[in-house]
Amino acid sequence: MKSKISWVCQECGYESPKYLGRCPECGEWNTLTEVKTQKSKVKSEFVSEKEIQPKKLSEIAFSEKDRILTGYSEVDNVLGGGIVKGSVTLLAGDPGIGKSTLLLQISLNLSEKFKVLYVSGEESEEQIKMRSKRIGNSKADNNFLITSLNDTNQAFEMIEKIRPSIAMIDSIQAMESENLTGLSGSVGQVRYAASSFIRLAKSLGISIILVGHVTKEGMVAGPMVLSHMVDTVLFFEGEKLTQTRILRSLKNRFGPLDEVGLFTMSESGLSEVKDPEQLFLSQKNQNTPGSVLTVTIEGTRAFIVEIQALTVFSRLPMPRRVANGIDSRRIELLLAVLQKQCRLPLDLMDVFVNVAGGLRLSDTSSDLAICLAIFSSFKNIPLFKTIAISEVGLLGELRSTPFFEKRVKEATRLGFKRILSSKEFKTLPSLISELGKIKSID
Repeated sequence: MKSKISWVCQECGYESPKYLGRCPECGEWNTLTEVKTQKSKVKSEFVSEKEIQPKKLSEIAFSEKDRILTGYSEVDNVLGGGIVKGSVTLLAGDPGIGKSTLLLQISLNLSEKFKVLYVSGEESEEQIKMRSKRIGNSKADNNFLITSLNDTNQAFEMIEKIRPSIAMIDSIQAMESENLTGLSGSVGQVRYAASSFIRLAKSLGISIILVGHVTKEGMVAGPMVLSHMVDTVLFFEGEKLTQTRILRSLKNRFGPLDEVGLFTMSESGLSEVKDPEQLFLSQKNQNTPGSVLTVTIEGTRAFIVEIQALTVFSRLPMPRRVANGIDSRRIELLLAVLQKQCRLPLDLMDVFVNVAGGLRLSDTSSDLAICLAIFSSFKNIPLFKTIAISEVGLLGELRSTPFFEKRVKEATRLGFKRILSSKEFKTLPSLISELGKIKSID
């Protein structure tokens, strides 16, 4: 069998017929490794070899895609209504965050109505059985099949033979084939495995979920083309020291983007969060200064989130600015606005800002809440029952935010009446001046 030798960049997947010291695609040095490829031994009887003719748009038959409900409304909402038959989904996340646990719980739910094949390249069947007992669902089910292997060709042939409704591959970085040189997880192996499973899913109409690792920068490991090849990319995130887990949709060809699903991790597995306000609002004394609420939009859902701030006098030549859940550069920008426009002497203060519940905020509508939380801690004025919704400009102006009515509706639904925004105040200094006249807001 004739083989082909090429050089593939381990960072971006760029392929070259000869060795290059620097990758012309991503600019990294010494990342090209030699890869020996052969014609795929994996052949499917369902892949037609006849000549393919293009069709007119009017000749193409269209039907709504059938979806499979996972049994978890949070997962179904992120997917846009369930798993589409014949689709390929990539589930990525940090090590130990709970990807395999989520996949196992979904498999156990689906096996009540559908045949599910769970292919694990990292754990044995006994370890998977042990986890199923830990999450409290170890019932025997003829529809749930488990195998432990990391050979791409064997997994391909097994799926083709069994023909399950859903196949789980945990993980794509653990799969390897003798058709290629290089260890599992290399660019060539990952791309070969992904293309094989995608071809199988499209030809047989089997829904396949691939588990993917992430790099230390938080990006999906492997070639970038992997994210382009699959239909849906889900990201499972959360702090390991907290129970909060968030499932995000980064790409979805069959549904909306930026949807989120909320879970909590416990010894018995993952549980859905029905009331997000219980997760993101602290239950401590509400009269404590340094706490302000805001409403953020994640996908199509509105969440009330608590912003906490603490300011203390610093003896350091460069006072500390520590942020958790918010971009630290955004905090520095807002501190500069408070110092310049509102005349707050924060240059001698250590400032700590935290988002309660482990959520990461990128919504600029939380700017006003951050500024007011810092002001509340600095002036020792409690503002806990206050909702702040507005973007803050460099000149101190308050700007309107998208989906404002939806945010206000969510705050009103939970009983909050005091809502500060650009509708009432045009500038941050005028709002700070008004709040400085009172001792607290109940």
